[in-house]
Amino acid sequence: MIYPPALSLTGRQALVVGGTRGLGDAVVRRLVEAGARVIAVGRTAPEESVAARVVLADSTQTDAAAAIAAAVEEEGGLDILVHVAGGSSSPGGGHGAVSDADWDAELALNLLSAVRIDRALTPLLLSRGRGAIVYVGSIQGRMPLHDGTLGYAAAKAALRTYSKGLANELAPQGVRVNTVSPGGIASPGARALAQRIATARGTSEEAGMQTLMDSLGGIPDGRFAPAEEIAEVIGFLVSDAAASVVGADIIVDGGTVKTI
Repeated sequence: MIYPPALSLTGRQALVVGGTRGLGDAVVRRLVEAGARVIAVGRTAPEESVAARVVLADSTQTDAAAAIAAAVEEEGGLDILVHVAGGSSSPGGGHGAVSDADWDAELALNLLSAVRIDRALTPLLLSRGRGAIVYVGSIQGRMPLHDGTLGYAAAKAALRTYSKGLANELAPQGVRVNTVSPGGIASPGARALAQRIATARGTSEEAGMQTLMDSLGGIPDGRFAPAEEIAEVIGFLVSDAAASVVGADIIVDGGTVKTI
């Protein structure tokens, strides 16, 4: 695909944290398609990737930021930074079932990993005199679910606040910061969860998926968004076409969040 000049990323170098699978892999593909040279960071090596380089690192570890920064410097610098890494592993059962260790893990993955990596990489972005950072948040930062993902929701809400503050700091120096907050994402993980629900209830996978959508209060357009559609929004935000978009939180949820 040939992108118009405002959307082209030719000549730019990008780093995608959490870029070896799922939404992260979709983001890597979208940025490469637009002409960027992309470094992907992930905990495990992908079976295949269109990234120019894959850095194996666990972003939740305190020494990961320095290793990632060293790799970026070896590759010649940075123009675009996308934080996709995130998720939840807390048990169900409400807030009382979530231990201090669970809270620490949720905050480390969904907030503090980005904070540490930013400290290491923003000097490289600022040295270019321009750049873009995008965080993948979640609509749970606005409408948290209490059973099993409360720590995740709180961390994503904090990430959105952090992003807004960082946008105000870096914009005068030429670096734009924004957040994209998806709702349900059509993914193997979502389908597996729908199947587990279906098996437990003796229904079909389609019925299990509907249960998932109902738990979010319903999705007006009736589906989870494919990862590629969310990646398109990110690709727009890091391009010159979004030059005046600063400190925004773009919701991509099929209408799930119904408040203004």
